[in-house]
Amino acid sequence: MPALRLKVDMSGAMQAVGALFAMSADAVKYLFRRPFQWREFLEQSWFVARVSLAPTLLVAIPFTVLVSFTLNILLRELGAADLSGAGAAFGAVTQLGPLVTVLIVAGAGATAMCADLGSRTIREEIDAMEVLGINPIQRLVTPRMLASGLVAFLLNSLVVIIGVLGGYVFSVFVQDVNPGAFAAGITLLTGVPEVVISCIKAALFGLIAGLVACYRGLSITGGGAKAVGNAVNETVVYAFMSLFVVNVVVTAIGIKMTAK
Repeated sequence: MPALRLKVDMSGAMQAVGALFAMSADAVKYLFRRPFQWREFLEQSWFVARVSLAPTLLVAIPFTVLVSFTLNILLRELGAADLSGAGAAFGAVTQLGPLVTVLIVAGAGATAMCADLGSRTIREEIDAMEVLGINPIQRLVTPRMLASGLVAFLLNSLVVIIGVLGGYVFSVFVQDVNPGAFAAGITLLTGVPEVVISCIKAALFGLIAGLVACYRGLSITGGGAKAVGNAVNETVVYAFMSLFVVNVVVTAIGIKMTAK
């Protein structure tokens, strides 16, 4: 019996993954079909930005300071403290920026999307839209997917700037790193290709978080408020798992593309 239960669970998981990919394909397809829901897109963009901005800034500062502090200790031991700017910029642009941004977007914005769509689903509003001939994917999912990606893209730029500035302030005023050497080292490892890849990663992560949230919200079958709460919790877990897997793949591709 345990083997049979495992087989059933695996079958359900594969069906869920397939349904997520199918919904994602439909969302991308309706991106190029009129009418595009501009009002929904702008409202969701503002909503995700509003709930994600403050937590992103509060998380970005200690993260970048911790990285700079640890890196500077290592560089001092190696006699290369003047390279702290290179490490701080490279870490903020390639990893900290996209990851910190989208962890907050997935944890705050995506969960709110899931709760909203889940509430509409259990109130049978989604069924009512379909009866009226309104496609829920085109009307609700595509604008939310784009809104999540856009906000993640914009917040990533802000986190990178805060990361570099925070690393500079902490390194120069706390750990006595030469300010000129720090500034000169910023572009040593980080150039335009790294910045472009960072922006692509953030936007891609945001799109994935939005799609996962929309799928879980629309796939609730019953159970009332408890089912919505479970879907919100699952959104966080599934989004984080997806983001870490995609981050490994995109980072590997980026390293191959920017290898000199």
